[in-house]
Amino acid sequence: MRVAILGFAHGHVGSYARQWREHPDLGVELVAGWDHDKERAAKAAKDHEVEICASPADAIAKCDAVVIGVETSMHADMVEAAAAAGRKIVLQKPMATTLADAARIVAAVGKYGVPFTMAWQMRVDPQNLKIKELLEGGAFGKVFMVRRRHGLSTNKWAGFENTWHASAEYNRDIWADDASHPVDFIYWLFGKPASVTAELASLHNPKVPNDNGVALYRYADGMIAEVSCSFVCSAHESTTEVVCENGTIIQNYGDGVSANVKRPEGGVGLKHFLNTDNAWKTVDVPDGWRQGDRIANLSGPIAEFLHGARPPIATVEEGRDALAMVLACYESSENGKRVAL
Repeated sequence: MRVAILGFAHGHVGSYARQWREHPDLGVELVAGWDHDKERAAKAAKDHEVEICASPADAIAKCDAVVIGVETSMHADMVEAAAAAGRKIVLQKPMATTLADAARIVAAVGKYGVPFTMAWQMRVDPQNLKIKELLEGGAFGKVFMVRRRHGLSTNKWAGFENTWHASAEYNRDIWADDASHPVDFIYWLFGKPASVTAELASLHNPKVPNDNGVALYRYADGMIAEVSCSFVCSAHESTTEVVCENGTIIQNYGDGVSANVKRPEGGVGLKHFLNTDNAWKTVDVPDGWRQGDRIANLSGPIAEFLHGARPPIATVEEGRDALAMVLACYESSENGKRVAL
């Protein structure tokens, strides 16, 4: 499978490229790249030994599939070009900065009928898959509340305010960029909620707005799902809590700030409590990865998708819905009201 990377802005794409080069059994060859940033393009050429093309069209012409890693506001343009050429598409998160651009992406994929997937590593993480399996198994009964905490320390990095991640033009802000992960996690588990109430705040550096926030999603059956994000977080452990009719599921670790600090001795990644057992049980699935390993692990499922061996990690419609859930948080926070979805 000949792949071109359209934009190396999103660091995750470099992880995939390295995995595909080091594991030829995945059957993916990086044959071309393009980036509007000449310095970034030159670095990609050196790091990945890939031909850098003069235009997106030139890169698209050399491949069977594209991985789109340009800045978020440029996603729609790249998807339209790749779809019109009949290429398979892997799109980095979030889908877009506006619902209008998301509609363009959905329309292009539908018009040309090309295979498409979002690149969400949380959907292929073994612990997260196990949580989904436990809930769908039925033993835990009705879900009452779920809380997903997500943290990074990016806003404490020197010069982070000068990166494209903090640019209103390219990426809106860090909430839109990275809160999209836990928001999609909630959507993946439970579908689209009925409404959201959110509070977003700029508490550390005003040049990197909305570095802390909480979103409460309400479902039609009354279930409440909380997404709690801090991008000035140095360390943490508790990640996911699911309170159910017949028990509780707890996940510790699983994001940047819980992977970057040495785990305490005996720290458990995933456990659950069922009323019938009246005891905590540890779930034996991999949970010791570094954050970089979690990102790199997505290279296998992407390869399977490109070869037609698995369905999309997330469909184009799911990418649009997750974006709607993220953007509604701004309306709620700015206006101090619950927003219908």
